[in-house]
Amino acid sequence: MTLGDKLRSLRAIEGSLRGFGRPMTQAELVEAMKEELGRGLSQAYVSQLESGARPHMTNTSRELLARFFRVYPGFLVDDPEGYSRELQSALRMTDSTVDAWLYAGADQFSSDPELERALLAIAEHPDSRNALLLLGEILRTPGLAERLGEVLQPSVGTGSGHPPPIPSQN
Repeated sequence: MTLGDKLRSLRAIEGSLRGFGRPMTQAELVEAMKEELGRGLSQAYVSQLESGARPHMTNTSRELLARFFRVYPGFLVDDPEGYSRELQSALRMTDSTVDAWLYAGADQFSSDPELERALLAIAEHPDSRNALLLLGEILRTPGLAERLGEVLQPSVGTGSGHPPPIPSQN
């Protein structure tokens, strides 16, 4: 994982922890660092770190970011080629990557509130990986997505607003 990937992931986690329901923006990161630590970095510097244009940072910058995100300063470097953390399972790494991807997608589709809300709901689910796998199975099962759509979003004017009863299989 590159330093840029780590910073984007940390911003996503921090945004969730702060109740934003989305990744913290670079500007919000810069402002929060100044407020909470009394000093910070420029948004341009953070952008250069995330894009890889600036592959290394000063020790002072590393210490500030580590203190803000509450991570070990040594975490804020590119991982060596082929490196994997022994104490964290590959599946847990996948979950973290999926969550970061979902938050980024929600941010990207903020102009579509329904899609943004759906992506955030999956990202905030305790097991977002399995939620996506379940969605995949629903879509692969013929007719199931349509039936669930009917049950979860009944047509306007069908009476009480409650979903229709499921027919018995007798």
